[in-house]
Amino acid sequence: MAGHSKFKNIQFRKDRQDSLRSKMFSKLSRDITLAAKQGLPDPAANSRLRLAIANAKAESMPKDNIDRAIKKAQGGDADTYEEIRYEGFGPGGVGLIVEVLTDNRNRAAANVRTLFGKNGGNMGDAGSVAFMFDRLGEITYPPSAGADEAILDAAIEAGAQDAESDEDGHVINAAFEDMGAVVDALEASLGPAKSTGIIWRAKTEVPVSEAEAATLMKLVNALEDDDDVQTVWTNADISDEIMAKLGG
Repeated sequence: MAGHSKFKNIQFRKDRQDSLRSKMFSKLSRDITLAAKQGLPDPAANSRLRLAIANAKAESMPKDNIDRAIKKAQGGDADTYEEIRYEGFGPGGVGLIVEVLTDNRNRAAANVRTLFGKNGGNMGDAGSVAFMFDRLGEITYPPSAGADEAILDAAIEAGAQDAESDEDGHVINAAFEDMGAVVDALEASLGPAKSTGIIWRAKTEVPVSEAEAATLMKLVNALEDDDDVQTVWTNADISDEIMAKLGG
């Protein structure tokens, strides 16, 4: 029986991982479709589409899935998609930004509001949280891309705002409106990036207790599990000790 139980546990974990991967691919596909719809379906002439495809490739999304997502836009299937940003507060006064890509605004708003209410949070008005963050482009490269100083020089030359390096690789930030140009310039000097994306970086972080962190993680996980939600950002400062206790 022990062997059977172990198999079931392994299968459960695999099913959970497959489910999360499927949701991730679905969200990436919608992002590609919307980017292709809003511009040209050619990534060489559409910087946003190029970024969306790069993000999909970074998550090992199959080429067939990417091609289908682009063809959807050409067939008019992206007409009903809307990008919406919701803002709210979690335990301890933590600010949250929830980015949604949906074909049903009413459903998305109701779901996000319900998830906030059920998990210790409160929805806020538009602009109630966004001012606490800077919206930036983020480009990452592996350690093999070059020495720290060389990466910094390339980032400055490309027009980026800053660059940080550690043993895991290099992270370069650019102003949101400069993202496409910076990615192109970096690709010319360093090659294709490992990943690219738009982030919300907190101007200041809010320290939270262990109990607050546990509730916040439950809220964030619930939001991220929603099919319409693309990304969730917070300005929470959770210590390494608390994260270790919570299994993060």
